[in-house]
Formats: sequence, C-alpha cells, structure tokens
Amino acid sequence: MRTRTLIALAGTATATALALVSAGPASAAGTVLTTGGAGGTAVAVGDTLTAPLASGTSATFYSSSTGTSGVKCGTSQFTAKVTANPTAPGTATESLTGQTFSGCTSNVIGVLGVNSVTIDNLPYTAAASSSGTLTVTPPSGSVIQSTVKLSTLLGSVTCVYRGPSLSGTTANADNSITFTNQQFTKTSGSSLCFSTAYFSAKYAPVTDGGASVYVN
Repeated sequence: MRTRTLIALAGTATATALALVSAGPASAAGTVLTTGGAGGTAVAVGDTLTAPLASGTSATFYSSSTGTSGVKCGTSQFTAKVTANPTAPGTATESLTGQTFSGCTSNVIGVLGVNSVTIDNLPYTAAASSSGTLTVTPPSGSVIQSTVKLSTLLGSVTCVYRGPSLSGTTANADNSITFTNQQFTKTSGSSLCFSTAYFSAKYAPVTDGGASVYVN
C-alpha cells in the first residue's frame, strides 16, 4: 500500500512540474515590435527605427498606377520614433519624423531634371498592426504632402501633391515595409506636374540600432 502511495505522489509531483514548465513561456506574452526574431526582444518605446530602400529598388511617383512616366528616386530613407509597443496581437505606433529622397530623375517630356523631392508637414503617425498592415496618417487638420521641384525647359517648377493617408504592408521575411500605388492629388503646379501621383516604395530592412525589427 505504501509503495503504491509513493508512486501516486511521485506521479502527481511530476505532472505538476510539467504543468508549471508548460505554463511558464505561455505567460510571457511578447510585444508587437521585436528584435532578434519574431517573438524576440521588445523594441523599447523611444527607440528610433530607420530603413533604406530595399536593395535594387527605387521609390517612384508615377502619373498612373500602371504606367512608368514620372519621377524615380534611387535613394530614400525613413526615420521613426516608437511611441507605443503593446502586447501582441495589437498595434504599435511610431512618430514618422523624417523621410528623404535623393538620386531622383524624371522621364516626363519637357523636364530636364529633379531638383528635390520632400515630405512636408512632418511628423506623421505610423501604426503597425499585428495583421501586417501599416497606416500613416497626418496630424489632425493636416494632410500628407509631398513637394517635387523640377528643372524644366521653362525654368524651375514646383509641384505640390496631397493625400489623406498612406497604407502599406509589413513582412518579417525581409523586415520590410511596402507601399504600392498610394494616390496623391496635385494641389498646385504647372501643366508639367501630372495631376495625380502614385507613390510606390519598398523599405528594408527596418532596424533598431542595427537590429532587424519584426512585427508580431
């Protein structure tokens, strides 16, 4: 009888230990943004995230969603400060403080060159969801605005484009953010400025102090 009791107690103790081991990792929920891999180390609020264009790609502002006429930039980078990184699943937020473009050219007839492409009205709010979507919105009462300055046969021309928001997607396979055919409408500029600009770009890798960032 004593032997059976000891065996039963040992079995109960083993089962309890296994239950505690199993419960340990499950109780430690991860955050939406991590480094070191999916479910890795939480990105700290206040950290600065950066990303260049994905290797071999360009940022484009084309006159149609299917065409290739417009402005192409070989270099672009964004900078954003993390403002919230909650437990996953959820939505992390960032303050987009900078987005630069350089090495830009144009194939529009009458345009000799691209003097600059700038993003105005910063900072914007970027919301990265566990579902893989990224939404960029301006401050209340403002708009997302881009100013393109062109060198033309008629002199310098300034084109101003505006839109309500940007929608992109994130991917952990290459730690990227992709924007495809985001539509902007011309609010000022000459006839050499196309009436609608479609913005596309892929940024990768997104990093935090050199460590790749994952969305969970």
